[in-house]
Amino acid sequence: QVQLVESGGGLVQAGGSLRLSCAASGRIFSIRRMGWYRQAPGKQRELVARITSGGSTNYADSVRGRFTISRDKAKNTVYLQMNSLKREDTAVYYCNADNYEMEDYWGKGTLVTVSS
Repeated sequence: QVQLVESGGGLVQAGGSLRLSCAASGRIFSIRRMGWYRQAPGKQRELVARITSGGSTNYADSVRGRFTISRDKAKNTVYLQMNSLKREDTAVYYCNADNYEMEDYWGKGTLVTVSS
C-alpha cells in the first residue's frame, strides 16, 4: 500500500502561483510513476503532469510551460509548481502513484481556486 497526502491548495488570483506538495509513505520503493490529476466541476478527471522513477516528465498541453512537476526523493515528496494560473485551472487536484503491478493510489485531493 502507498499513502499519498496532498497540501498547498488554496485561493489565488489569476496570474498568481501556487505550489502543491504530495507526500508519499508506505511501499514507496514500489512506485513507478507519480503524477497530478485534476477534476473541475462537471468535468472528468484529467492528467496534469507526471514524473517517472527515472525522472522523465510529461504535461498536459493546457499547462505545459506554466506548471512544473518535480520530486524530492529524500522526502518522498512530489511537487507541482503552478505559475501564471488561469481561472480554468480551478479544480480539485489529486496526487496519484502507480507501481509495476499496475496498482493505482490516490490522495484525497486539494482544492485550487483561481479568481479573476
